[in-house]
Amino acid sequence: MKIQPVRGTHDLFGDQLLKYKKIQDIVNKYAKLYDFNEIVTPIFESTDLFKKPLGEHSDVVLKEMYTFIDRNESSLTLRPEHTTPMLRASISNNFLEKLPQKLYGIGPVFRRERPQKGRYRQFNQINFEILGTQDAMADVDIILLADSILKNLCPNKKINLHINSLGDKNTLKVFKSALTNYFSKYINEISEESKNKIKTNPIRILDSKNLKDIEINKSAPKIAEFYSDFAKNLFEEVKELLSEVSVDFIIDPQLVRGLDYYCHTVFEFKTDELGSQDTLIGGGRYDGLIKLLGGSDVPGVGWAGGIERIIMLMQNLSIKEKKIYLIVIDEKSKKYGLKIATELRNNNINVYSDYKYNLKKSLSKANQLNFQKAIIIGEDEVRNNTYIIKNLNKNTQEIFPLSKINKEIV
Repeated sequence: MKIQPVRGTHDLFGDQLLKYKKIQDIVNKYAKLYDFNEIVTPIFESTDLFKKPLGEHSDVVLKEMYTFIDRNESSLTLRPEHTTPMLRASISNNFLEKLPQKLYGIGPVFRRERPQKGRYRQFNQINFEILGTQDAMADVDIILLADSILKNLCPNKKINLHINSLGDKNTLKVFKSALTNYFSKYINEISEESKNKIKTNPIRILDSKNLKDIEINKSAPKIAEFYSDFAKNLFEEVKELLSEVSVDFIIDPQLVRGLDYYCHTVFEFKTDELGSQDTLIGGGRYDGLIKLLGGSDVPGVGWAGGIERIIMLMQNLSIKEKKIYLIVIDEKSKKYGLKIATELRNNNINVYSDYKYNLKKSLSKANQLNFQKAIIIGEDEVRNNTYIIKNLNKNTQEIFPLSKINKEIV
């Protein structure tokens, strides 16, 4: 029986790996332009780091975390997201003594969700965080950064920016109470999953994909009715600044995000080309989260992007590189072949060798792999200090002296 990858995991290779590396390059480029510092955190942390910040009644905590007991009986969890580990690192390493802090990271996260197109149990995320300011410019900077990265990676793709404001903590408290009262009237009509959220996390019902829930949500209270003056003014400034730099956006009252730590600005970059898993990048403001984790009362804003979903939206990459198929006809010519291969590699030429010592089989393989040129070496070439270049497209070949290899190949 062939061993298969664990359900919900996948291997990255070929064109997907090329896209992954391009994403890394573009992320690093824009991180530098926006003056962010990279940080790499462990893939597992204390379970307590996630439970309260993510929301003890959230789907992530209730259903999706990979949690295990270590030998010393401590509870550890594979990170289900990047933000809280990055904030923990900021507290642990005294980053918060110099504010604002701008951090980013790339790496795997783990959630035991039902696997489907664009959703895995181990997947890769990009994360950017700005810590230490409540200025609307930080919200806009973090959105512009995401917009620039997506436009660079997925040109000519229709990607829409959805924004909303969840207001401050008091706004959320009053709003959740109003939602509980509203949804209680529809207790017999909403989905079973939403029934369980009426008293514990009613705001998450607004994000339901159930058709009955969606219809009921249309008449639900709107959070804008509960904004404080500060929350209203902050959201207005975010919208004005985005308009100032000609970034289009859709105001989406149903946008709430899935984790409990969000407040004020929330946003998602969505596409209609990936089915139900339509969010490429999502994030927002999380003032108060650092204090909840044991740090000082420092505001923050950030986002996470799913690399696998972005890969699905990217065009195939055609990388033009100099490469040659080296065919050594017999074992006696190995040393001469190694000498040529080393010379070519020293000049940044990609050299492939199959170690077959069989001309017919090697030429067949070279054609299968779409090589345009092959170098052929045998006893005559060794004796005469020459080599053969075969044009595999035209099926022609020429003999050259070894002294001209840099001119003809490099």
